[in-house]
Amino acid sequence: MKTIGLIGGMSWESTVEYYRIINEEVKNKLGGLHSAKCILYSVDFEVVERYQANGDWRKAGQLLGDAAQSLEKSGADFIVICTNTMHKVVADINKKISIPILHIADATANQIIEAEVRTVGLLGTKYTMEQDFYKERIESNGIKVLVPNTTERELVNKVIYDELCLGEINPSSRDYYKKVIQNLVDRGAEGIILGCTEVGLLVKQEDAEAPIFDTTLIHAIESVNFALKS
Repeated sequence: MKTIGLIGGMSWESTVEYYRIINEEVKNKLGGLHSAKCILYSVDFEVVERYQANGDWRKAGQLLGDAAQSLEKSGADFIVICTNTMHKVVADINKKISIPILHIADATANQIIEAEVRTVGLLGTKYTMEQDFYKERIESNGIKVLVPNTTERELVNKVIYDELCLGEINPSSRDYYKKVIQNLVDRGAEGIILGCTEVGLLVKQEDAEAPIFDTTLIHAIESVNFALKS
């Protein structure tokens, strides 16, 4: 079993889910008392969020690059960044390490292709929905990506940072997300990417008529598959 290097804390609410899913999946695959070999480097999200808001992605990349470097020195065989948005700085992180990064968008695209879905709606932070670093990675697989309108993007983003990252699950916000999802489906989305690792805490498959692609679940399971691959 390879050792998984987790960069977490962005937010810790979703990092908890990564740890739980990874260990449950190892137990499912290996049985007995098996659990995952992993090392967690949890950053201070207040600092990361400030870099995001100020557009200082260089400093954010340095911070996560240092975290990845520490994980490699501690014995990690590959890196899992427990957030969608911060995959924006993957190139900066790669410069500081010699071990691979398991990219969340690649794992998600593989699941979308397997489901034979060709057009997806994307929910996430405003950075993930509005910038190209994530959408282009999905689209490079021949998948069309739709995003909510401007007003919807602002409110989707607000729920993530003001509620989900703080552990608040509000039924009214779930209802709003369901409306946004339905609007994406009405525009042609055949599936919905929960492109923020916190959104899966709020939205489940029963909240949408289209298939839901929960990136936290997909990424965590793929990290186990990678760790157990001979």
